[in-house]
This record gives sequence, structure tokens and C-alpha cells, in this order.
Amino acid sequence: MATIDDAQGLPRHHQATHSEKLIITASSLGTVFEWYDFYLYGLLTAIIAAQFLTGLNPTTSFIMALLVFAAGFIVRPFGALVFGAIGDIVGRRYTFIVTLLVMGLSTFLVGCLPTYESVGVAAPIMLVVLRMFQGLALGGEYGGAATYVAEHAPDGKRGLYTSWIQITATAGLAMALLIVILVRSPVTGVGEEAFKQWGWRIPYLLSGLFLAVGLWLRLKLHESPVFQKMKEEGTSSKRPLAEAFGEWKNLKIVLIAFFGAIAGQAVVWYTGQLYAMYFLEKMLKVDGLTANTLIIIALGCATPFFLFFGWLSDKIGRKKIILTGCALAALTLFPAFKMLTVAANPALASAQTSAPVQVMANPAECSSQFDPVGANKFDTTSCDIVKNALAKAAVNYENVAAPAGTIAAIRIGDLTLTAPDPAKVSGEDKKAAIAAFAKQVTTDLETVGYPAKADPDQINKPLVVAILFYLVLLVTMVYGPIAAMLVELFPSRIRYTSMSLPYHIGNGWLGGLLPAIGFAMVAANGDIYHGFWYPVIVAAATCVIGLIFLPETYKRSIDD
Repeated sequence: MATIDDAQGLPRHHQATHSEKLIITASSLGTVFEWYDFYLYGLLTAIIAAQFLTGLNPTTSFIMALLVFAAGFIVRPFGALVFGAIGDIVGRRYTFIVTLLVMGLSTFLVGCLPTYESVGVAAPIMLVVLRMFQGLALGGEYGGAATYVAEHAPDGKRGLYTSWIQITATAGLAMALLIVILVRSPVTGVGEEAFKQWGWRIPYLLSGLFLAVGLWLRLKLHESPVFQKMKEEGTSSKRPLAEAFGEWKNLKIVLIAFFGAIAGQAVVWYTGQLYAMYFLEKMLKVDGLTANTLIIIALGCATPFFLFFGWLSDKIGRKKIILTGCALAALTLFPAFKMLTVAANPALASAQTSAPVQVMANPAECSSQFDPVGANKFDTTSCDIVKNALAKAAVNYENVAAPAGTIAAIRIGDLTLTAPDPAKVSGEDKKAAIAAFAKQVTTDLETVGYPAKADPDQINKPLVVAILFYLVLLVTMVYGPIAAMLVELFPSRIRYTSMSLPYHIGNGWLGGLLPAIGFAMVAANGDIYHGFWYPVIVAAATCVIGLIFLPETYKRSIDD
């Protein structure tokens, strides 16, 4: 496949053949469609919450919608086990044809689901089931596509070739963003209101078309030469799960790969793209269409760097690029998102500085504003009444401990508001008192400069795009080279299984649960930046573990 330099043992020059181009195109495009399918829900979380999760307070409804989103991530490792074993026993090509089919059909069916208003609790149950099928499919897709492309790549170009697979997650997200923007814009005749009612189904139904295109391309492919050679020689594994995770020499590599690379990569990826989008909409109150547009511009500018860092990893190694991205994330996420606040909603940033909000209450009377079952009305203690009012307004606040017996109060700059005492009012009088208090909180927040939403004319759009570009650039550093590294870490007979499970535990659990965990942390603490401690700590830990234990792999052969 390549011209060899006898002195170096590496390719001197290699032009991708027509067959290799087809392999990269079919593998990458099919994976783009799978990521498109998977991330549609993430883009439409607020709308999905309104359609399928009614009867909960707004904060809980949004977090529960994120948890439904996370259901797809939770089952990804199980998909990795099932399809990874099939891929190591039956073949790479067959397996990722099946995963594409499962993903495409599941996504199409989401677009056909009845809402909560139509069928009640059956609606969210069906949604969760389809999300789980999506997660199972994606659990088998990534390892198959990365392994298949890497096993066709010439030596010295695995980082570059597999970086096309790494682009697919961001490309699928960008594709979903673009279609959502187009469908919800007035020029299509749908518009924002109709989109919230029924137009959200259109992007899901389009997945049927993408499924057909993806299958047509993948059916043209042949089996990986590395796997074909193993089958002919009879050296393929009959027990890939037992070999990968039951033998210490392989399990040790799985653990090093997870803690020394994948964990940090996962939290950087989901913070830099999905959590950034939620932060713009929920915390900074930028309207959905504007937020989506700014993010897609940043994605478009940064996406080529997946290829750049994949190429660079072929020259200088995978490890130093991945760990540098994790280190930069750990050091800069807090200042980057605080700068994003100033750029996206300067009025909010100014109000946070000039009129900071404090909650003065007995900590023993305060509960988290996250209520998964919708049973807490947040009206039994004065602290809960105060925090519920601020949670609905999505306002950043600081907690100040007060002695037992103190009636909770809010200090907004120089203004102080004392909550109703639930012990002294009941029934309709209590409801009226709480409503009046919440209205006064909103009025006072507006008086001192807290905006109800970001003013589109005041958004520093170039700076917002620049910050988002930087966040996605970190994503390209940690994600661009990691497929090649994972392929090179494991022997070919158990490669699909071994790389898929740690990858999907990291990206499915540590990464996929990040938005829900982050917002739950904010709901419990009140500080809109508190959720960033999660990715910062994980990324920092990955740097330390990776520096000590993670081997460099870019000069390894993958044919064994």
C-alpha cells in the first residue's frame, strides 16, 4: 500500500488509492449520520422536555430531559460489548452495517412518537427505549469504524486517516445544528412556534433518507485486510470478551487507556460542544437560534483541526497532543466560560459584578432544586422558596449560612427580600404569598440590571465565536489522535472489543452524563460555574495518570 524507505521503515510518500478513499468516505459518512441521529436529541432537549416531560418544575424538567438524553450514553458500553465481540468474531464490516441500521430506524421512529399529551407516561417510556437502542448502536459503531479505517491505513498515516472518523462526531453535531436551524427559521415556512409544536419531528424523519445513503455506501465495502488475514490463518479470537477483560495483561492496558486518555478526552469533548451550547441557552439566556448559529460557525472553523492534530500525531506522537489538550482544559475552562458570559450577555455579567445575589438561610432547611420525581413543591421551608425563585430565574447566587430559626432572605445588591414564612401561612394564602414573592424577586432583579434574556444587539458575536472556537480546538486536540492511539494499544484479535468498551464508558458515562451532572451541581449550589469543577478535575487527573502510565504508540505496528 505504501512506498517504503529502507532506512526508516516508514512510508516515504503515499497517495490514497480509490479504494482507500471509498473506505474513508463510506466509514466516515455513515458515522456522521449516526452521530447526527444521536445528537439531535441533545439539540432539542428543551423542546423534548416540553413535549414528553410535563408536570415537573422547569429546573427538574430540563435536568430530567438531560437524563433521558444520557440514557443513550448509559447503554453505549453494553453496545460496545455486544457489537465489539461480534466485530472480533464475525467481522468489522458486517457489524457496522448492522449498527447503522439500528441507529437509523430508532431515530426515524422518535420522529413518529406521540407526545405526553396524547398517550401520557407511555410517551417518555417509548422515548427512553428508542434512546437506548440508539446508544447500543453507537456503542458498536465507533470502534468498528475506527478499527476498519486504521486497519486499511498505511503505516505513518493512521493518525490522519482515523482523524476522518474523529471528525464525524463534530460533523454530525454540526449537521444536526444546521438542519435544526434551517427547519426552525421562518424562511422554511415552519418558524419557531410551529417548530416547537411539530416541526421538531422533521430532522428526525430525515434520518430515514440518511440511513438509505449510509447503507448504500457501506454495502460497497469489503472486510478489513487485517481481519481477513486472521480468519484465513485461524488466529482470530473465539472469546474476545474473556481475553480483553479476563486477562490482566490486556485489562491493564484497558485501564490505562481509560484513566490516562479517554476520561479527560470525554469531559473536554462534551464540555466544549454540548455543555457550551446548554450554558449559552440556559445560563446566559441567549435564544436558541442565535446560540445554535454561533456554535455551528465555531464548529465549522475548528473542525479541520481534527485532521491537523491527527496528522501531527503521526509526526510527534499521540500522547503529548492529547494530554496537552487536557491540561489546557483544566487550566482554562473557568476563565473561558466567564469570558463567554461577558461576551454573550454583558448586562448579566455587569449585574453579577455590581449587584451580586446572596441567599441567607439556615443550610439545614435548604434542599437541592433537582427533584427527579416531581414530588417537591419547594414550599415547605423559606430557603426552598427563595432558591426555587432564583432557579426559575436562572440567576447565579452565593450561599450565606444563617443561624437556625432564620427566615431565608435574598440580598440583591443593596436590596433585601425576606421570604414568606411557610409556618405562618397555608393553603391558598401560602400560594399567593409565594407567587407575590417570586414576582417581587423578578422585579428587583430587573431593577438592578439582571436581564430576562440576552439582548441580541449586545452580544459580542465575534468574541463568542472566538471563545467557542477555542473550546472546540481543545476538543480537536484530545479527540483527533485518540482513535489511532486506541487501535495501536490493543492486539488485532481483540482490538474491536478492547478499545470500544473503555471508549464508551468514558464518552458514554463520564462525558454523556456531564450536562446532567453539571446542571444538577449548579442547581444544588447556585453558582452557574460550579458544574465546571467536574470536567476540570477529571481532565487534570487524566493528565497526571497519562503522564505516568500511558505509553506512546504512534510507531507501533497494528498487524499482530
